Amino acid sequence: MTITLSADNPALRLAKHAASTRFENLPEPAVAATATFLVDTLGVAAAGSRGAGLAALAEMVAGWGAPAPSRGARVWVGGMHLPAGSAALLNAYQIHCMEFDCVLEEAVVHPMATILSALLAHCEERRAAGDPVNGKDFVAALNVGVDTAAMLGRAGTGPIRFFRPATCGGFGAAAALANVCRLDEEGALNALGAQYGQTSGTLQPHAEGSPLLGLQVGFNARAALCALDLARAGIRGPHDVVTGPYGYLRLMEDDQFSLAPFEDLGTVPQMTRMSHKPHPSGRLTHGVVHALRIARDERGIAAEDIERVCARVPPLVYRLVGRPDVATPEPNYAKLCLRFVAGAMMANGQVDLETFASPAALKDDATHRYAGLVDVELDDNPDPNALDPQHFTLTLKDGRVEEIHLPCMFGHPDAPLSAQDNEDKFRLCMAASAVPFTETAVESVLALAGDPAALTDAAVLVDALTPGRENLSGQIR
Repeated sequence: MTITLSADNPALRLAKHAASTRFENLPEPAVAATATFLVDTLGVAAAGSRGAGLAALAEMVAGWGAPAPSRGARVWVGGMHLPAGSAALLNAYQIHCMEFDCVLEEAVVHPMATILSALLAHCEERRAAGDPVNGKDFVAALNVGVDTAAMLGRAGTGPIRFFRPATCGGFGAAAALANVCRLDEEGALNALGAQYGQTSGTLQPHAEGSPLLGLQVGFNARAALCALDLARAGIRGPHDVVTGPYGYLRLMEDDQFSLAPFEDLGTVPQMTRMSHKPHPSGRLTHGVVHALRIARDERGIAAEDIERVCARVPPLVYRLVGRPDVATPEPNYAKLCLRFVAGAMMANGQVDLETFASPAALKDDATHRYAGLVDVELDDNPDPNALDPQHFTLTLKDGRVEEIHLPCMFGHPDAPLSAQDNEDKFRLCMAASAVPFTETAVESVLALAGDPAALTDAAVLVDALTPGRENLSGQIR
């Protein structure tokens, strides 16, 4: 049965946006933000090459099949050549597994992991076919993908029930691929429908701290490439996939949604609303790190001065990271535990990649002693999807009480990282790669990602992220 969607149907609006958006439609702030978060994401992916179980995952995925001649894509950093979907799965995992990738707070979505991994796998296949994706088309597609993921995430008004970075991010990846392939509205609708038929992403791995959390992002990146193939083959997918009787918002958001955010589609580039993650832990844990830094740097309060820390946080934060500290946490559990993250900040003065890198760090006595000083309380925020504001009360051993109120967390677009902060994070991540990069190679990644619209072939970003490919200056025009 073929259905006709009304002009204001959100699925049709997403399809039109995917079919019509071009680089020339993007305002300069969106182009600049794309470069900023591309640099950030590629750096995080390099650090993610040390992600939990990645070597075993790569060996396993390689057994799922070899790429057809003149097709396929590479696993970033390691360079393994696999079918495009398999490479996208592993690359998405590398981006998200360290909990260090950028986030759209209003949507509760990490969009770049699904979108970039699927899009660059496609770009590699396009180059092999003699039809490379130029930088302007690449930038436009990234923006379409982020806009799409944001609309779906922001539309949900009830408590989050599924893992939106995987579910919404997958739709974003499908829309980005539809855009870069110049599919028309019907083709884009078919791609979105095919994506919905494969959408997955439960919150249970989040609750348990399982590595499957990042793999779910990869599953949806792989699904987007399959969705593109189905759409290009003319296979009709369901079209009313957003608000239909069994559509995404009806089922995965439990019929609790508002379409008001769709008024921003095509007018407010969501790339400009992205937040950095200054620390490799769940974004919902960053408020306590921010507050403790203010206490130390602005108020002269040392960790040993603190008797209790009370974090009053919105429902989303309380529900997802208000979990108890445990003596021997797995890395993913610790990254999603506000008490552990606070304890690490007090014990070490920072929260970085080393905080979660070894069993010794995860079992550190001082970290757990300080974590025991932290109470997490639910505030009266009526929005079940809000990350802020957050309020912290520090009771000191001398009887003083310090109050710290955070309207937003460091890294938010209203409290952004500086350009130097962004570059410093990138270099830190590149230095953490499982395969060493020379300084020349690091500079190549930074130069290429820092001006993606100038690329003649977007797949050169994969070359740059595979150590040994250093002579890349000819790829910038």
